[in-house]
Amino acid sequence: MPDFTATAPGKVILFGEHAVVYGKPAIAVPVTQVRARATVQAAVKALPGSVWIDAADIGLQAELNALDGRQPLAFAISLAQKHLHFARYPACKIKIRSNIPVASGLGSGAAVSVALLRAYSGFLGRPLPDEVVCELAFEVEKLHHGTPSGIDNTVITYAMPVYFVRGQAIQTFRPGRPITIVIGDTGIASPTAVSVGEVRKAWQEEPERYENYFESMAGIVESSRQMIEAGLIEALGPLMDANHGLLRKIGVSCRELDWLVEAARQAGAWGAKLSGGGLGGNMIALTAAERAAEVASALQRAGAVRTLITEVK
Repeated sequence: MPDFTATAPGKVILFGEHAVVYGKPAIAVPVTQVRARATVQAAVKALPGSVWIDAADIGLQAELNALDGRQPLAFAISLAQKHLHFARYPACKIKIRSNIPVASGLGSGAAVSVALLRAYSGFLGRPLPDEVVCELAFEVEKLHHGTPSGIDNTVITYAMPVYFVRGQAIQTFRPGRPITIVIGDTGIASPTAVSVGEVRKAWQEEPERYENYFESMAGIVESSRQMIEAGLIEALGPLMDANHGLLRKIGVSCRELDWLVEAARQAGAWGAKLSGGGLGGNMIALTAAERAAEVASALQRAGAVRTLITEVK
């Protein structure tokens, strides 16, 4: 069997994080400048069914059978095997690499799952369709995040801007004109499961208050989609600022995120907010393309450990 390689992009949430867990809409877009890559090649001398996994980025090099079945990579492979129903699987080696920062809101876990599922099924000669890849990657996301919304695996699988409501049909769409985004990383690892759990606890204690916050976020998402599709990109700035204000109220921002958001605004960004789980991780700034480098420099001076400029088309 020939080698088979698949890649998957990162992602950022433009609007609606956290509220999306409670049935509200969110908008996310792919970040193609960072990617996860999985390559599967035949292991000619190994026993049939043997799978060697080389995931050096997370310090993992092991036989599949030696791993706990709940280890995310092992779980993804087992899901693929259950779906494909081969009587006998050929021995193979799987190499996984990613330049997507972990626990930073860029969808690293989902990207690895999508790349792995596509590479493994492609190597076996039966590539999984997008809807199945998305479904299986969502199952893996539950290991990473506990109660994920499903937005990461969806936008990464389809590699298009996505309007997402949990439990409803996927809606992809195109911006009326390109959107330039500067991503600033606080350098603080922030597992999504932690922030989602904190918000759930607060919601249980004050359901009416938090439902009002989530409704306000939903209104921002609806307005932003209309503006994105109409190409009114500058008008998204105040909506982005308002969304960040609501995320601060639900307790998922932090001093470092607020510093970077303010630095981006001072540097001329139209708007800025945290993106993803919060409590660290990344923020995003919406800016004119010609100002992106200046905004990125301002973020670095304000303490961002890395910045990334991406364009969404």
